[in-house]
Amino acid sequence: MAGADRVRDRPAADDLAGFVAAIGDAVVVADPDGAITVWNPAAERIFGFSAADALGQTLDLITPERHRRRHWDGYANTMRTGVTRYGAETLRVPAIHKDGHQLSIAFTVGMIRDASDRVTGIVAVIRDETERWAEEKRLRQRVAELEALPNGS
Repeated sequence: MAGADRVRDRPAADDLAGFVAAIGDAVVVADPDGAITVWNPAAERIFGFSAADALGQTLDLITPERHRRRHWDGYANTMRTGVTRYGAETLRVPAIHKDGHQLSIAFTVGMIRDASDRVTGIVAVIRDETERWAEEKRLRQRVAELEALPNGS
């Protein structure tokens, strides 16, 4: 009976937008052409672009220019095959904020499919790790400085 209760208590699909809006990580959905179709409030906070700025734009909006070719090659392959290696693996890459400063982000992706199993898009759940990455860099530099000191100093 508990299983049946869980099914009855499951939120309706209408609640999905509320869930996406409530999540602290960015949720970005793009169609097969790479146009942004979902941009939650956390994406606005992380990247600086409002939903009105982002919706309908391509992922170039947040992809640094030097990484775009590689991004689009991988994106096209993922859309063609319906397979991504980043579903369970966290990918760490640079991104760009609306004001132009670079971010360090970490994300996972999932394929969105219709009832006939055709890929209709991709969803990314993104976390801003800029501060954590900068702190790790500072610590690595400090360790290198300490290791460079003569023994006993």
